[in-house]
Amino acid sequence: MLPTIDEIVSNFELLDDWEERYRYLIELGRMMDPLPDKAHSDVNKVQGCASQVWLQMDVKSSGGQPVLHLLGDSDAHIVRGLVALLISLYSGKTASEALSTDALGLFKELGLSEHLTPQRSNGVRSMVERIRRDAQMALAAS
Repeated sequence: MLPTIDEIVSNFELLDDWEERYRYLIELGRMMDPLPDKAHSDVNKVQGCASQVWLQMDVKSSGGQPVLHLLGDSDAHIVRGLVALLISLYSGKTASEALSTDALGLFKELGLSEHLTPQRSNGVRSMVERIRRDAQMALAAS
């Protein structure tokens, strides 16, 4: 099970160098609940990522609000950790909360923006856009 986003941020602050932070990202990826084989489909595949990335969103209603539940996977260890980070950030939030969440701001705060390759940064943006689009669709359907 993944730690909360607050725990992840605290842990990042404790790690001094980027080698340790990358190892922590990889470990986060290993902590994710597995994505079922059938969910490794074109429907769940995130376009715009150099690595293969899949995000599956289930929406449940709570108090009349659509609540997002995410699972994900990637074929690259560090990217899988980035997926885990986004899942910790967005999963369990209402669609409205997800739309007001600044994932890219968090990545800047953690120093990830300056330590990811341009390809990985573009992939993160593609993942965030996908989550936001799915949240908008969930909100429209509620």
